Amino acid sequence: MADEHVGGGPIHLTLSMGPHLTRPVPQAVSEALLSAQITSTAGERSGFQLAFDLTKKGAIISNLLPEGFFDPRTRVVVTTVIRGTRTVLLDGLIVRQEVGASNQPGQTTLTVTGEDLSLLMDLDERVDRYPNLSPARRVERILARYADYGIHPDVHPEQIVQQPRAEHRVDYQTGTDLAYVNELARANGYVFYLEPGPRPGRSTAYWGPQRRVGLPQHALNVNMDVHSTVDQLTFAYDGAAREEPQAHWQDPRTRESTLIPQPDIGPLRPPLGRRASPALKRRRLTGTAKKDEAQARAEALARAATSADAISGSGQLDVNRHGYVLRPRELVGVRGAGVTYDGEYYVTSVTHNLTPGSYRQNFTLSREGLIARGDTVRP
Repeated sequence: MADEHVGGGPIHLTLSMGPHLTRPVPQAVSEALLSAQITSTAGERSGFQLAFDLTKKGAIISNLLPEGFFDPRTRVVVTTVIRGTRTVLLDGLIVRQEVGASNQPGQTTLTVTGEDLSLLMDLDERVDRYPNLSPARRVERILARYADYGIHPDVHPEQIVQQPRAEHRVDYQTGTDLAYVNELARANGYVFYLEPGPRPGRSTAYWGPQRRVGLPQHALNVNMDVHSTVDQLTFAYDGAAREEPQAHWQDPRTRESTLIPQPDIGPLRPPLGRRASPALKRRRLTGTAKKDEAQARAEALARAATSADAISGSGQLDVNRHGYVLRPRELVGVRGAGVTYDGEYYVTSVTHNLTPGSYRQNFTLSREGLIARGDTVRP
């Protein structure tokens, strides 16, 4: 997705709600909105919190709240429009409501908290079997149950092909759909999350490797005087983060156990740093000996990939000052932090903080090594 400059533009927030399909909220609700906070993190479901002013004898406290307008499981869609650019920030469900009553005028508030639509996948436990279905095909079958909520699957085949053979093994699900889909993602070094949009009422269910290829977002500038676009950036190098997995596989015919060679994580996570951090820890993986060789190799690859990011960064930006809305789960460049920490990073999480007249973002970044792979940061 290409960046479009939105800096300096007026920020319009649109709120739609409903039991299943949503529609724009009454004017009394939109005018009462005090703040919106939305957090999106790679491999996790997004969360949100909306705060409203409860005017005494107003429509919310007199009619809408008693009628169940803000009850749990109510669907909420939050969209921003800046200089004609529309972005769907959230498509989720209310989980909790809280009223804070105060004797001070204008201090009584209603706060609703919720999560994205993947919450639907975590409500019912089920027992299911998937004979002769690969992990990706199992995920597709599960996601098809939620198509009526506008959820479109984007499922990628696993890096190591795991040919299902029902005569030897049948895979079972015991638990919620979300727990099982996440379990399959972790076993293959993948992530699973819902991406709202591009149109309100639509979401993409992504199951695959982290998106570490393609054109990065507009770079974050720090320590560059008038050209700085972020308030501050803090970087950390955790030498104990990366692990070397030790996975054994047992040949069912000879009963001979062999150590699986260390996997190359490059196809799963293309390197972003020139000098990769070494693995200081060795961790033995349990349960791989009795699995198929492909499954054991996939788990070793997954563990090596998910522990690779020893470099992390965090910061805050003003959208109007930066000029662009930073998107999570994609690449972004950093310049001005010095040779060691400049370059491209994966945006691990973004928290959108919106109040009247203000749009700020807190973010975290990650990569596996130091020093940029290229001489310049674009764009």
